[in-house]
Amino acid sequence: MTSDFSAGNYRFIPAVFQYSGGVAANPGYEIERVRFDKWVPLAEGFAQIAKYIQAAGRPLTSFCACELRSPAAFTDEGFRNFNLHYVKTLADWGVYDGTTNPVARSNVCPQIDPPAEPSFYAFSFTRPSQNTAPSFVIAGSGESQEGNASYAERTVRYRDVSPEGIAEKVRYVAGVMERRMGEFGFGWKDATAVQTYTIHDFHHVFADALVRRGAARSGLTWHFARPPVIDLEYEMDCRRVMRELVI
Repeated sequence: MTSDFSAGNYRFIPAVFQYSGGVAANPGYEIERVRFDKWVPLAEGFAQIAKYIQAAGRPLTSFCACELRSPAAFTDEGFRNFNLHYVKTLADWGVYDGTTNPVARSNVCPQIDPPAEPSFYAFSFTRPSQNTAPSFVIAGSGESQEGNASYAERTVRYRDVSPEGIAEKVRYVAGVMERRMGEFGFGWKDATAVQTYTIHDFHHVFADALVRRGAARSGLTWHFARPPVIDLEYEMDCRRVMRELVI
């Protein structure tokens, strides 16, 4: 099931208060992705994003996705506290209503040379377009199953980084990406970019779990980074975006 966020001209997959499962532009609009040449700390990043979106003639509610970088993986409680802080700006922008958050997100932790504080890597927003090609951004997902239990209780192969454990995590996360794209009526054949985040070797499962199912049709970008919560080991996100640039 997807919901419409009319103020932003996009649909989204309802998930949790900190982010949605993904977004897709409504007809007559497309998603533009903007990557920062250098990571920008959270508060400064929000300010720069607001300036960029408004200069494009768009309302702040058109903000639909972002990619963050954090210094290190959070505990369950630490992650919740970070998210409570993060959504305050979205509430000020009229995006988050206190319950539902339509914005898709990934938030990962570089293993080498991480930022000193949570920072923006990229963001996306909707804009009017004559292009009839659809566009979407699927939020990052690690190998934790949805639910209210702790991460330890709902993580696939919890603390298992053996080759078999990693293989099962990769297959599970790829399946999540497929289900989320499917909510919008899309699949791997539609994705223009796929990113993965792990510090573990997954070459042994790459061909069968990713390439054969079409997940690497446009290549695969591997970021040597951890998912945002301690003991999660593998994360992915994907998108179909025709307009991308670096600032």
